[in-house]
Amino acid sequence: MKLPLFHHLVTLLFPEVCAACGQLLFKTEKTVCLSCQHLLPLTGYEHIPDNPVARIFWGRVHLEAATACYFFSKRGKVQQLVHELKYKKNREAGHFLGVETGKTIRQTDWGKQIDQIIPVPLHPKKQRIRGYNQSEVLAYGIREATGIAVVTNNLVRTVASETQTKKSREARWENVKDIFRLQQPEDIEGKHVLLVDDVITTGSTIEACVHTLQQAPNARISVVAAACAPA
Repeated sequence: MKLPLFHHLVTLLFPEVCAACGQLLFKTEKTVCLSCQHLLPLTGYEHIPDNPVARIFWGRVHLEAATACYFFSKRGKVQQLVHELKYKKNREAGHFLGVETGKTIRQTDWGKQIDQIIPVPLHPKKQRIRGYNQSEVLAYGIREATGIAVVTNNLVRTVASETQTKKSREARWENVKDIFRLQQPEDIEGKHVLLVDDVITTGSTIEACVHTLQQAPNARISVVAAACAPA
């Protein structure tokens, strides 16, 4: 009887609220209320080869596929979920986004061909400060939905670059172009890798990661983010 009573007291003192809207969750709800889940704006890009996310990378790097699960807009519910993940240590919000992203991927032919998932890495110093890598949280959510293995120790960030916020596309590229290293290229030789990030804007960080991953012979790379800005 002690555990249920303790859980009941914790719930009374710290009621669970929706990570997207802040309203109290019903007992049958977890992390995001059913109303918000219904309202989150899916892109549907995973079924469109020449979608706006894929076009970001045209002429820059070759990708098998590129997509994002949701549209990201200022003061929107998706922005709130990403903010909860990145700045409020709400890993459950990231896990939710990852699972929902994984559900979209597993519906595609290209998604069924992926061998492993690699999250965009943080520099160890920044990860210690934040406590975790938000892209890694998303990656494990995608793994739950797809069963695809997550690898976190191959692609590494060697330089703690400046924040990308408010930088132009050119400035973002200069900020990230030489900051990643592939430690075991042979581990992804001939494999199809899914690179995972939280939000795609200019694509500069993703581009730098892809250039590094392509050091492995015959590696095929696809990209997914939890969110992107509307085209």
